[in-house]
Amino acid sequence: MAEGLRERKKRQARQHISDVATGLFLERGFDAVTIAEVAEAADVSVNTVYNYFQAKEDLFLDRAKGSVARLTRFVRARDKGESAAAAVLRELRDEVASVSPQVGLIEGYDRFMKVVEAAPGLRARLWHMNQQSLVLLEEALREETGADPGDPLPSLMAGQINWVHTTLLGLIGREMMAGRSPDEVSREALGLLDDMEDLLSEKVLNYAVRAVQ
Repeated sequence: MAEGLRERKKRQARQHISDVATGLFLERGFDAVTIAEVAEAADVSVNTVYNYFQAKEDLFLDRAKGSVARLTRFVRARDKGESAAAAVLRELRDEVASVSPQVGLIEGYDRFMKVVEAAPGLRARLWHMNQQSLVLLEEALREETGADPGDPLPSLMAGQINWVHTTLLGLIGREMMAGRSPDEVSREALGLLDDMEDLLSEKVLNYAVRAVQ
């Protein structure tokens, strides 16, 4: 269905506010900028800002919200004969090999991470988002395998798969903050993915294989 004029204007207004806020946060730090200052810089009212964003953290992490369901999408879209862990490893390898901004492999990512590191509220929000991702992944694995509510395996497997994702992003974040280039970090991250796959047990690597038929 085509986007209507009203919806397009609302999307553009939201994006404008988010972009203005992000610029201020990168320049001055997250805690040093108020919602009122964001509203003034974006030429809107404070109420308008809150109409689009429930909290200040949402202004800076607006684009990151879509990442909460990433692992779940990878698992649900896995190929026939492919396990949940194999699908996630494949998708992550593709993103790292293509030097994708999706995993932080982009010039300027160090500035983003420095803002996060200096703001306890942002760190707490990212932790919460990671927990949401873990819950969604467990739910997907439970549905995909038909596991009973009391079966602990989906939770255990979700933890293992999520470990791969968070460890990868942790390495990329640290190395980008150290001033290395995206291409250099990409090569190192690919090696890390290989090492992590070697550490995963066969039970994890063969869990939730999609039926061929």
